[in-house]
Amino acid sequence: MASVEVRSVRKSAALRPRGPGKLHPARSMPLDYRYSAPGAGAGRPAANGVGLRAPPVPKEEEAEVVGFEGDADSPYSSQATTTTTTEEVEEGEDKGGGGVEVDSAAATGAPSTAVTPRRLSPVGAGSPSRRDERWGDTSSYGARKKHRVFCQLPNGDWALCTVITTSGDESVLKLSEGKVLRLKTESLQSANPEILDGVDDLMQLSYLSEPSVLYNLQYRYSQDMIYTKAGPVLVAVNPFKKVPLYGNEYIDAYRNKTMDSPHVYAIADSALLEMKRDEVNQSIIISGESGAGKTETAKIAMQYLASLGGGGGIEYEILQTNPILEAFGNAKTLRNDNSSRFGKLIEIHFSTTGRICGAMIQTFLLEKSRVVQSAVGERAYHIFYQLCAGAPASLRDKLNLKKVDEYKYLKQSCCYSIAGVDDAQMFRTVTEAMNIVHISKEDQDHAFAIVSAVLWLGDVSFTIVDNENHVEIVVDEAAEMVARLLGCSIEDLNLALSKRHMKVNNENIVQKLTLSQATDTRDALAKSLYASLFEWLVEQINKSLSVGKRRTGRSISILDIYGFESFDVMYFL
Repeated sequence: MASVEVRSVRKSAALRPRGPGKLHPARSMPLDYRYSAPGAGAGRPAANGVGLRAPPVPKEEEAEVVGFEGDADSPYSSQATTTTTTEEVEEGEDKGGGGVEVDSAAATGAPSTAVTPRRLSPVGAGSPSRRDERWGDTSSYGARKKHRVFCQLPNGDWALCTVITTSGDESVLKLSEGKVLRLKTESLQSANPEILDGVDDLMQLSYLSEPSVLYNLQYRYSQDMIYTKAGPVLVAVNPFKKVPLYGNEYIDAYRNKTMDSPHVYAIADSALLEMKRDEVNQSIIISGESGAGKTETAKIAMQYLASLGGGGGIEYEILQTNPILEAFGNAKTLRNDNSSRFGKLIEIHFSTTGRICGAMIQTFLLEKSRVVQSAVGERAYHIFYQLCAGAPASLRDKLNLKKVDEYKYLKQSCCYSIAGVDDAQMFRTVTEAMNIVHISKEDQDHAFAIVSAVLWLGDVSFTIVDNENHVEIVVDEAAEMVARLLGCSIEDLNLALSKRHMKVNNENIVQKLTLSQATDTRDALAKSLYASLFEWLVEQINKSLSVGKRRTGRSISILDIYGFESFDVMYFL
């Protein structure tokens, strides 16, 4: 929210509005005055020392004089022409001469002569001159020679190129690598001047088109400037590497306003200042496709708010919720090694003095299907691999854990690790975070037991018992482990997975399931167990971060929206 300050200004003689300046005709100057270079002709210096006073003009020639010397290629000049090199002239002649204008004096090598001022006559004023035609030319300037434009290549990419010549409705373009193309002029997009390359605010661009925006982002990205503004919106490009843009030094710089370049810190600082000044709740919305870096951006914003509003210890607990939620809600996809497979809204509350006094987290749209099915090259949720790799010996024996490539739910994707990530160390980080947010050791063991039960459920198999393809579970190690971890008997587990209970007119009906139906029921139970565990974890975290009576109504919410993918056809269920 922006505030507009309005002040009343008393009008005075010095501040009284003035009318637009007048363009004085040539007759208001001395009649013997001419604009000319020193030494261009006989005369004496003018009073202001700018030009020379020319010899007196005969009386019959005392009339209004129009014309001046200037840029030969300017439409304001009466002698404006477009000069080209010999090669361009030959190329233009080969193409019919369209779009190539040649100064005869320049082409022959003869020295150009000065154009003397001409007198306007009623006849000359009524007939269009060449200069008048140039004034009336309102065609696009995008295809002028040596002008930078963007052209779209057959593969859909935009390329920056230079116009060589223009003939009719076609232009000959030269790409940066030297390749020459001939394209329709109307298909070209004007490029911004070089002085605007790499501006930090896209609103400063003269041409705010798709290729101009992409080119500017790429220009800055090549110099490790991953943040760009678009008015109040921050555009962040994932660098896929460590960049030295964070830490206490940068936090202090943005807090003290000694740095104003685009940054997540600047967005968080603006939200905090406006919340204090206007006493209005603020929201930071982070969106983008999968792999864009939304999760990291949300953590960076929380880091800045915790640094400025910390002091009570609660801010540290808020930051420690990230490892827990990432372990249970993030997974490796083909585009991102740590992709959030759920939406998260964290509402950070502040006291009257501007200190963080609590928080509340809301989650939604957990991708439950990833529990039982993952594409080749992807992984299920991180906690499955972290538990198998980092569980201590006592917990491993209690849960009878196997290797990750021995579980059916995990081995179907043929991807068990992430380059540069130690799952065992990450498991220790998760347990330490659970301790910080006050989740008891007993509750932690119960949570890991549910995770193990979900893994073992994938290995539960069925056997056909009659000619109608009805099934029952196979009583093996997998079924026994699931029953033990869930605290039920084998008979209850078999009843839940191989039979369906319905109630019709106050009558209970038990229907036996086929193999495909029982398999779907098993997977549905695994997804339901995991989703319930995730909701329980969020509830426990909120209890630890509860504001209670300290609630003041002032808050900043950070929305890490669900990442989307780009496909040719999108289906929404």
